[in-house]
Amino acid sequence: MRITDLLKKDTVILDLTAINKDGAIDELSQKLNEAGRLADLESFKQAIHDRENQSSTGIGEGVAIPHAKTKAVKEPAIAFGRSASGVEYDALDGQKSHLFFMIAASEGANNEHLQTLSRLSTLLMDENFRQTLMEADTVDRILRAVDEKETEKLGAEAADQETQEPSEKPFVVAVTGCPTGIAHTYMAADGLKAKAKELGIDIKVETNGSDGVRNRLTDSDIERAAGVIIAADTKIEKERFAGKPLVDAPVKDGIRKPEDLLNKAVSGNTPIFQGDGSGKKAESGTQDKRPGFYRHLMNGVSNMLPFVVAGGILIALSFIFNEPGAEETHPFGDILSMIGSEYGFFLMVPVLAAFIARSIADRPGFAAGMVGGLMAVNFEAGFLGGIIAGFLAGYLVLLFRRVFAFIPPSLDGIRTILILPLFGVFFTGLIMYFLVTPLNALSVGIENWLGGLGTGNIVLMGILLGAMMAVDMGGPINKAAFTFGIAMIEGGNYAPHAAIMAAGMVPPLGIAVATTFFKSKFTKQEQDAGKSNYVLGASFITEGAIPFAAADPGRVIPSIITGSAVAGGLAMLFGTATQAPHGGIFVLLLVENWPLYLLAILAGTAVTALMLGFWKKRVAV
Repeated sequence: MRITDLLKKDTVILDLTAINKDGAIDELSQKLNEAGRLADLESFKQAIHDRENQSSTGIGEGVAIPHAKTKAVKEPAIAFGRSASGVEYDALDGQKSHLFFMIAASEGANNEHLQTLSRLSTLLMDENFRQTLMEADTVDRILRAVDEKETEKLGAEAADQETQEPSEKPFVVAVTGCPTGIAHTYMAADGLKAKAKELGIDIKVETNGSDGVRNRLTDSDIERAAGVIIAADTKIEKERFAGKPLVDAPVKDGIRKPEDLLNKAVSGNTPIFQGDGSGKKAESGTQDKRPGFYRHLMNGVSNMLPFVVAGGILIALSFIFNEPGAEETHPFGDILSMIGSEYGFFLMVPVLAAFIARSIADRPGFAAGMVGGLMAVNFEAGFLGGIIAGFLAGYLVLLFRRVFAFIPPSLDGIRTILILPLFGVFFTGLIMYFLVTPLNALSVGIENWLGGLGTGNIVLMGILLGAMMAVDMGGPINKAAFTFGIAMIEGGNYAPHAAIMAAGMVPPLGIAVATTFFKSKFTKQEQDAGKSNYVLGASFITEGAIPFAAADPGRVIPSIITGSAVAGGLAMLFGTATQAPHGGIFVLLLVENWPLYLLAILAGTAVTALMLGFWKKRVAV
């Protein structure tokens, strides 16, 4: 199948009117829809935007290739658009985009269609071809230029498949892959091959695209390779490269920085990939080149997030059936509360720790991380204790992997399944025991200190209690403040707990508002999680802020502490009070001076949201 079988006259726009990214997507999508290629225009546009949220398809050099594979496509097609003035498309090189190829792949597209669609992306690597498209003054000339360039490309591919003579040049193997597997996968492959030829390096590139793995690397390829390059934003089988110098990079670097990757691969200074010792193919992602600490932390946070969201919402729903503090409860409300709190929230920190450890040490680290995280919960060390447990477990397992490196390969299975988990669990648990036990004394000490403040300065007390609610979001400091509030209720002083509950609602609410009004500062996943924080915050579930604080503690924690301190101080200043120990917004009418109480919450929420909006950096695309 040829590209011109998918790119037709009725899907070409010689003069795009759009001036921004959204406009270009709308215009090209509408062209495909008018040509009868789409089954659902809005669903298709959403799929395009979802792909853009992963990383911009503005590849630079004036080219953008928005693409999606979705059931909203009636039949595979390509739309072409050209803008003489250019469109701001968040391109990788920061320049405007002039040439647009919108690729629409149907969910059931066969390999022939997918190979044709992917071939188009590689043609656009040629500067002369791009110039020809810019200068063509008719639709027919556009189509003819594409057809001629494709013929040239097919001839080159046939030549590459011929048996080559043995070479003395350095040999490198590479793997490319992107989430959709249509465009960037093959552009990165072509970028690496073209630059390798220029540098005098032999290369074989495996592509992991929508049509499956092509040009798969063999054991002999890997054995004779001087280095390995993985330029991918998807999960790649990495264990096969154990013992080889390995360069990890996002797929865009295969397009934009192929020379850097190739030079690193053959430099002799690239770290050797150790693997997990299992001899199996690991499912390790290579999504970015961010520092290891951040990458491991985000692995834990992303796996913890479903427990926070599901558990928190179930707890909030239980308030519909059970009034907080009531002696008689509804059975279904009890069930919701039990599932959400005793199981959903209970597993949150252990899962965080387990997946941090797994990111560091792969499967052997998982058990040690889970045990360490469970100890953090039982000793009330909070999510900070979970983070400590995860990194401790992961690096301990790496240490023991080196210690037991003398075990012969024939016994690798025993080392991975028995020895590493055993020593990892024991030493992680032993160290965590001595790390978390003192936190109990810290918690009690803080509670006693707060009680000593009395009423000497109620506003200062409100500020202090509010700040404490946000410091560790469910950890010992948060619990110390909450316990102090309960003790005050039992003693007949209802004001402190009103400040505590107002302040505890602010972190998730402030984050929810920030993700709504400052979307460019948050990833798509964070924006989605932010919506659930409206419910969590309104329900006085401070833990909804944990994933955001764990991902960016330097900016998020000061922002939520400030907002919570404002809410707590104002609640005390306004003379609010409540006998309800929990319930958030659902017990608003049980709060004395509730209009001013609500104002205190809104003020703290606004402070947190504005600080996050102005302080956080824009999300890189």
